[in-house]
Amino acid sequence: MSLTNAPDPAIREAVVQQDLKNVLHPIVQHKALEAKQIVVTGAEGSTIYDADGTAYLDAMAGLWCVNIGYGRAELAGVAAEQLRQLAYFPHTAMNVPAAALAEKINELMGGGYHTYFVNSGSEANEAGFKIARQYMKHEHPGHYRFKTISRYFSYHGTTLATLDAGGMGERKAKFEPYSGDFVHVAHPHCYRCPFGLEYPSCGLACVKNMETAILGEGPESVAEVLVEPIMSGVGVAVPPDEYLPEVEKLCRKYGILLHVDEVINGFGRTGRMFAHQHYDVAPDIVAIAKGISSAYLPIAATVVKNSVFDSFYGEASENRQVGQVNTYGGHPVSAAVAVRNIEILEAEKLAERAADVGAYLQDGLRTLMKKHKVVGDVRGKGLLIGVELVKDRTSKEPVSPQSITAVHEFCRDNGLLIGRSVGGRRYGNTITMSPPLVITRAECDRIVETLDRALSTVDFS
Repeated sequence: MSLTNAPDPAIREAVVQQDLKNVLHPIVQHKALEAKQIVVTGAEGSTIYDADGTAYLDAMAGLWCVNIGYGRAELAGVAAEQLRQLAYFPHTAMNVPAAALAEKINELMGGGYHTYFVNSGSEANEAGFKIARQYMKHEHPGHYRFKTISRYFSYHGTTLATLDAGGMGERKAKFEPYSGDFVHVAHPHCYRCPFGLEYPSCGLACVKNMETAILGEGPESVAEVLVEPIMSGVGVAVPPDEYLPEVEKLCRKYGILLHVDEVINGFGRTGRMFAHQHYDVAPDIVAIAKGISSAYLPIAATVVKNSVFDSFYGEASENRQVGQVNTYGGHPVSAAVAVRNIEILEAEKLAERAADVGAYLQDGLRTLMKKHKVVGDVRGKGLLIGVELVKDRTSKEPVSPQSITAVHEFCRDNGLLIGRSVGGRRYGNTITMSPPLVITRAECDRIVETLDRALSTVDFS
């Protein structure tokens, strides 16, 4: 059965029934799918098309990932050419596209890095945990440095270990208990400071809290600190500019590796190629995915500083090689597509565009604060944006989950796809946006106008 962008109700219904009878979908409740579906048949730029002919402006770029926009047919040509040349061979050997991609990533990082390829952001962070632990066994023989310090309300993936590293209780609850190898500390969410303080008089209490945890656990038991430069899932929490440099200082002070999760933040999303580059830090481990190929094919990577790589270098008899393998890691077709994707990002200056158009969109969204008291905060960096909705700006009481759902559904029914934060009653009240970096100012105006109508229509009482 084939589908095109031309509306065909009969074919659409056949696909819906085929899907409902056979597919197990992630996250969404199937009873909801029985009532309302989107059958995606095509896409172009920032727009996707349903089989019924409806066009939707995708303000989430899929799952925060289609950075160069939809419909880049040249990437199909790149994939086809590589499939004819070499479709696959394990990355225990070398291949041309993966070598070129690793070189490009090293260049984008500013030099001094090696890259280990995997398939997804979850796997990239998982590999980072394992690399950090193995590194510590090499560098501190006889010591047991295995713990990861991460933050409450963070999100780092869907494997058991990455869920454990993350700090979102409602995502984790169904799979407990966990190993306890991940120690959580306060997150840098200034709008909802966990200490009830105000920046800058807070003195970066969140960093002091992290140091307390390191000392409490014992630095000799800690392998790494894991942070997302800008926390996405909790509602796009942008830390103070000094935060990440101060975290890096802690890591250097106690001999701990700094592991930065750039899965969502990376490849132009925040207005720089990588979000940590806003803060002039040099991570030891970096997880990258999503924008590396703009989701045209699955690929991700764990990037390590050369000082970490050197710990895995030695004679075969020393058994220092990375104790990790991935069947599809360094897949030549995915790597070839990722190389071309990055060339597009650079040629079209999409990181710079994200900074410019992102500022324009945020300015437009801030106008809604004058019209709607329910808009408590608009924040973000580049085209990674959150709009937090509250019942009262003074108390910051969140609007109800039902209200957020109603806003979400209004936008969808009016041709706009937006996201929402995760975090239960306290943190689940933020509209999230992460549109393709090719989004136009006119499309940004449409986002603001649609959200304006949604806020005027939904009952928040």
